[in-house]
Amino acid sequence: MADPFEVRMRFTSQLQHLNASVNSSQKAAHYALKYRDMDEDLHSCILEQLERNSMNNRANIMYFIEHLCDMAQRENHANFVRMIQKDILMVVDAVAPSDGSGAANVKVVRRVLQGLQHKGILLPDTVTEIEGCLKERDTVAEHAVLSPIDANGQRDNAQNQTTTSTKVNGVSRPDKRQIEQRIEEDRERHKRLRESIWAVGDEGDQEFERLWDDASDIGEDDYIAAEEDAMERRQALGMV
Repeated sequence: MADPFEVRMRFTSQLQHLNASVNSSQKAAHYALKYRDMDEDLHSCILEQLERNSMNNRANIMYFIEHLCDMAQRENHANFVRMIQKDILMVVDAVAPSDGSGAANVKVVRRVLQGLQHKGILLPDTVTEIEGCLKERDTVAEHAVLSPIDANGQRDNAQNQTTTSTKVNGVSRPDKRQIEQRIEEDRERHKRLRESIWAVGDEGDQEFERLWDDASDIGEDDYIAAEEDAMERRQALGMV
């Protein structure tokens, strides 16, 4: 039997090093399900890291939670799902605190909540209730806390040059490295989102059927245009 302390330490390390890639979330989720007999202890690790880590990492943990619940459902291990359902308000408060320090994470929370609702993990009423709380926290423009606006309405780039965390209007502001990391991770997530939008299933001829449905019926004008094109090609070849 694995040492519970070692399992906890390794899982904690995986949570601390999560990034925007799907692989990192899936790897941590696989590890948690591998030691599902310690699910309560591992769940406490998730809550603990949400309280201790940077806002960037909390956003990554939020995405990881969706992967964990999805995989737990498929493997019929309902304990992880039930614990997330029970503590979802605590999770949201940690990822997007009411003090405005997590304003950049509000969209992350909304996206994950919608995913959990779509998978049947959260009830629509629960998501609606949480959404009401998020509206009060979504008073700052996206990434405003990452790059505050000065009195002239311009981004305060001078403050971005610091390498230590500061406070703006009483709200803790990330350092330059965290800002750059968040920009890169958001770019990676948006890239994956665009790929998923354009993705077409590999079952049958779905892409062909979609293009066929989009195409209009052939009319007399199409035949005339085809004859004119054929005539132009023959003229170009010197056949006429």
